[in-house]
Amino acid sequence: MAFDGITVAAIVHELNERLIEGRIYKIAQPEKDELLLTIKAGGSQYRLVLSANPTLPLVYLHSENKISPAVAPAFTMLLRKHIQNGRIISITQPDFERIIDIEIEHLDELGDICRKHLIIELMGKYSNIIFVNSEGRILDSIKHVNAMTSSVREVLPGLDYFIPKQEGKYNPLNVNATDFLDIIKNHKPSGELYKVIYGSFTGLSPMIATELCENDRGGQGPHIILSADSNSEMVLADQEASKILADNFIRTMDRVKAGDFTPVMLYERGIPKDYCMVPVYSYAKENIRPWDSVSELLVNFYSEKEAATRAHQKSADIRKIVQTILERDVKKYDLQLKQLKDTEKMDKYRVYGELLHTYGYAANPGDRFIEVDNYYTNEKLSIPLDEKLSAMENAQKYYDKYNKLKRTKEALEELTTSVKAEIDHLESILSALDFASKEEDINEIKEEMIESGYIRRKGGKNNKQRFKSKPLHYISSDGFHMYVGKNNFQNDELTFKVANGGDWWFHAKNIPGSHVIVKCEGQELPDRAFEEAASLAAHYSKGANSDRVEIDYLQRKNVKKPNGSKPGFVVYYTNYSMVIANDISALTLVE
Repeated sequence: MAFDGITVAAIVHELNERLIEGRIYKIAQPEKDELLLTIKAGGSQYRLVLSANPTLPLVYLHSENKISPAVAPAFTMLLRKHIQNGRIISITQPDFERIIDIEIEHLDELGDICRKHLIIELMGKYSNIIFVNSEGRILDSIKHVNAMTSSVREVLPGLDYFIPKQEGKYNPLNVNATDFLDIIKNHKPSGELYKVIYGSFTGLSPMIATELCENDRGGQGPHIILSADSNSEMVLADQEASKILADNFIRTMDRVKAGDFTPVMLYERGIPKDYCMVPVYSYAKENIRPWDSVSELLVNFYSEKEAATRAHQKSADIRKIVQTILERDVKKYDLQLKQLKDTEKMDKYRVYGELLHTYGYAANPGDRFIEVDNYYTNEKLSIPLDEKLSAMENAQKYYDKYNKLKRTKEALEELTTSVKAEIDHLESILSALDFASKEEDINEIKEEMIESGYIRRKGGKNNKQRFKSKPLHYISSDGFHMYVGKNNFQNDELTFKVANGGDWWFHAKNIPGSHVIVKCEGQELPDRAFEEAASLAAHYSKGANSDRVEIDYLQRKNVKKPNGSKPGFVVYYTNYSMVIANDISALTLVE
């Protein structure tokens, strides 16, 4: 997730397509480190956001306006004086750095044509927006950097502007295949291949470096040595691997030079993970979402990421509560199983009692044991005796032990069933938290925990809220609609309200997971639809990280919900099963 040189090149390409020859209509400063330029170009109006935020520096076109302070800051006033109504004549990226140089032509106080540069440096905590004249002298900047702040470069009015050079790094756009391999070969120290690549060239992020190491790119086929974490010396020692790597690099750089960008957002379990401006090969098809505009991608990525982060923070609190209760229940369940195992000897005591009633007359006072014929096994059996008690009293003592253990077993069986049901329920909640990507998903899971008594409702019973999130909706290769419950409330609703009796129901066998419903609409499902639905059930289950998962499936009419059972809990007695991988690349997710 880096605003790297390739991303900057893509946004520069987009800005050139839309803003060249445009007039700067308005200049505002919504935040202390952010500018908003309203630009009229080609009969349209655009809002260009330039953010030098140290944690999230960005440049993008946005459709929405932002509220600005009533009194404009000095930097804004200076820009308005010089470049308001100015014409944008070029937008460039110097040396493939994370820098955008906007050259603006305007009239000075005497009516003469002048040129100025608005330079945006997108370099993390060193990000800045710098206003420079045609001679390269700094007129002002949104952040002043003095010698005490930086020993590398001061950014102050009156100083010459220059770009600090990164020692030992090369511009990848100026490198051919032979030079590329020589640079990698001569990098000191050698190490993991992807680290050597992004450490040798400007503008390349670790993710792009990793993508360059994808050995199936362009259909070359796999090669055992070529992988991102392989030692660079090992890769370069193999001619075939070196050629594939160099070809990947040149192909990517040629796309950048040609402005051939394919913006995509990359997901992991439904949560935005990264983005990229060139083809991606390390993500499955279903986890890649293409975008037409770089700006739209960036706006949506960070808004979705922020929502997912908020959801993750909320889920962390719930997850901690669930894990605490789960650990307590697992300990309790293990202890109960151990106690239950101890009751297995109760039948032995019953037999001792019966045999003493039958053969106890042969025991003498003071005997410590008696040997009798066990008519259940036709073998001799030695029965321990309490020498202070008679044979009949010993028999009654064994009957008492038997009855006590019998009562204990009955109570434990009921308790273990209850505790096991709670463990299964808590594990299903943890599984649902893994799939929750939005705040409403978390709220619905929290409501389930409140109703189950794990969390107290704030404000009392009258403060009950009902959060409604939607299940996931996929379309199969054959056009069948498939729905996936993201939590137990959704599982119940899908199974018993959305699905008809003739629809098909899928679930991972004996492990927590989502209910998957396939709407048949009176049609017979082809084998491929069964396999794709089973893959969905595998993907959205606790076994998602396994190579293959066993899936139960049957018609919905054969799925029952016992009275008083936990949300999401069902029973069924006749079903089919298949073992399948969790590959859902053939399915289309409906937003």
